[in-house]
Amino acid sequence: MMHFENSTQAIYLQIVEYVCEQIILEQWSIGEKIPSVRELAVKMEVNPNTVMRSYEVLKNEQIIFDKRGIGYFIAPHGQSNALIYLQQEFTSKSLPQVFKTMYLLKMDITDLQQPFEQFKKNLDT
Repeated sequence: MMHFENSTQAIYLQIVEYVCEQIILEQWSIGEKIPSVRELAVKMEVNPNTVMRSYEVLKNEQIIFDKRGIGYFIAPHGQSNALIYLQQEFTSKSLPQVFKTMYLLKMDITDLQQPFEQFKKNLDT
């Protein structure tokens, strides 16, 4: 289950992000059937209309596609499209706040190199 209460981002966009992460991390594969709207709504403890809205965004971004009456599937370029989508979201929504904080703290981009390398190292262990 996801926890939505601490985020300022709309729930349907958090679900879009969750689906993209599953695809990028290869938890869900190209061509694979993904949970139905109802199944994901139960898992996420949200209204099915919220998941439907998320799936519409994912379809518009060509990350998933639907086979009428069968369900939703990961699109042929779903993984690369999910990566592009999340990169664009990060660049337009998260980075401005990071840059503002860096500016306020008189930090340079090079100040992030060592913490980022340590973060990646911790992920590998």
